[in-house]
Amino acid sequence: MSVSPKPPLIWTNILLFSLTLLGALILVPAWGVYHGFGLAEVVGCILLLGYSGISITAGYHRLWSHKTYEAHPVLKVIFAIGGAFALQNSALHWSSDHRVHHRHVDNNEKDPYSAGRGFWYSHIGWMLREYQGDSYDDYRNVRDLTRDKVVMWQHKYYLRLVLATNIGIPVIFGLFSGDVIGAFLMCGLLRLVLSHHFTFFINSLAHIWGKQTYTDKNSARDNGFLAFLTYGEGYHNFHHLFEYDYRNGIRWWQFDPTKWLIKSCSWLGLTRKLKKSPEERIQAARYHMQLQRLQSRLQGRSNTEQLIAKTQAEYEELLAKLNAFYSTRKRLLDLKKRRMLKRYEQSELVTQCRELQQRWLAQHKQWRQLTAQYA
Repeated sequence: MSVSPKPPLIWTNILLFSLTLLGALILVPAWGVYHGFGLAEVVGCILLLGYSGISITAGYHRLWSHKTYEAHPVLKVIFAIGGAFALQNSALHWSSDHRVHHRHVDNNEKDPYSAGRGFWYSHIGWMLREYQGDSYDDYRNVRDLTRDKVVMWQHKYYLRLVLATNIGIPVIFGLFSGDVIGAFLMCGLLRLVLSHHFTFFINSLAHIWGKQTYTDKNSARDNGFLAFLTYGEGYHNFHHLFEYDYRNGIRWWQFDPTKWLIKSCSWLGLTRKLKKSPEERIQAARYHMQLQRLQSRLQGRSNTEQLIAKTQAEYEELLAKLNAFYSTRKRLLDLKKRRMLKRYEQSELVTQCRELQQRWLAQHKQWRQLTAQYA
């Protein structure tokens, strides 16, 4: 049985990732020991790491790949330059790969960085060989982006922008701080390596480590620690089910600075049409996963069938009350928006909404007690 040959190596990528990693591991500590880094270089590294990272998350990912909001051209240019600074290919190419990933997630043949092929492959291995073959420059799935002048400008001048930002920004920073070499090592080299691998963690660790809060139909996980490293991208299980939501961390306490930036920019007129998934769909997905786990824990008991029937009935009652509240609330908001409500009608609908919400929350409390009972 003949073994198919491996795709050719991409030596440019191999040298880039190898040399930058070795430089960060050897040159940065050596310079720190024998010369030292000033506070300016450390702060500069953190700020520029944030700029390149946010350009990927808010620009490449949520703006261009998923079109979760619309942005002012000025903001687009800022993200396009920051994306080149992050050195993760052009926004056009990155978005094309990412859309294929979402369409064929975990399909080892079609997902460009499928987690099913292991940590190494999904983290960096997929970029070291010509796995995509002739389809590498196939941009049919991003035709909409080819009409974006900023995206095509960045794509055309990508290499020049990479050189200008990755050499120019650290050097200029070093001229102001008084230590060009230290600034280049911290703000250029170390910042680039961290930016690369923090982003790569979403393709690898975020499909291995964490909780499947909303769906188990794919390998994506929610992980608060990874969210901290990736400006909110770590809530990956949510993202894979609700990919057109501009948020990844939907709770107020979840760390998602990308969401905060997009929302803040909307107050300044720099972003608009921010998309959010319906709350009832999000909550229903959580309930469904809780039901699956609960019924799985009930297997093997003497009265399994009765318990499963009970939990199924409780779940259906919970969904019914959830949907009743949100459908009435939606109707109320819609009529208010169209100014089709008389004062007494609005009062009646508001009262009805409150009653339905209380019923749902009471059922929710009962559901939590049930799931806790068989935890």
